[in-house]
Amino acid sequence: MTGTPPPYRPLYYETEPYPVVVLEGVSGIGKSTLASLLAKRLKASRIHTLTEPHTGWSSTVNADLRSLPQFAFYLSGALHTSDRIRQARAHGPVVADRYLSSVIACHAAVHRVPVDAVTALLEPFRYYLTEPTRTYYLRCSEDGLRERLAVKADVKRDDTDLLTIPDRLPRLLANFTQVAKEDDTAVWLDTDDKSPAELADWVVADLERNCA
Repeated sequence: MTGTPPPYRPLYYETEPYPVVVLEGVSGIGKSTLASLLAKRLKASRIHTLTEPHTGWSSTVNADLRSLPQFAFYLSGALHTSDRIRQARAHGPVVADRYLSSVIACHAAVHRVPVDAVTALLEPFRYYLTEPTRTYYLRCSEDGLRERLAVKADVKRDDTDLLTIPDRLPRLLANFTQVAKEDDTAVWLDTDDKSPAELADWVVADLERNCA
């Protein structure tokens, strides 16, 4: 960050070191449900990446922009989310439904480029991006995930693409695995045969053990 003009530096707030908990994984695996439970249990702010105003633009961006402008859009969303996390963290814990790992894993899967190539594009902006306290990567069996996606209520284009585009789902699962290997905050969370409440109990206990 040395030499970065002040307008491009992140804002910092006088605050206690409240935890930033990120939930990652493919669509339909249960991130949103778990995020709601954790926000209540931890009395935390809940943030979804993409936040407004980016959320309303994503369909048009995905349909009309080429690969690099698409990446720039999702990077902009992550930078804005980072600002929102800093602001919320000044008042208490934060639970984020998706963050940087989704930007990397999903962009690489959609455009069939290596995870390392997307990570390299992100590197110049790392100084600005808030680092999570813990990133929980949710996973389940592929058959179980397909069953969950088939009955998901708020189905979006990205969800149907996972099931209809050849190798999209395996590619995305592999990308999340690779991203997690390089993430110092990563914790794998197996969701097969576990209720959302049981998963929330496990996460809260893990935070108490490791982030006190």
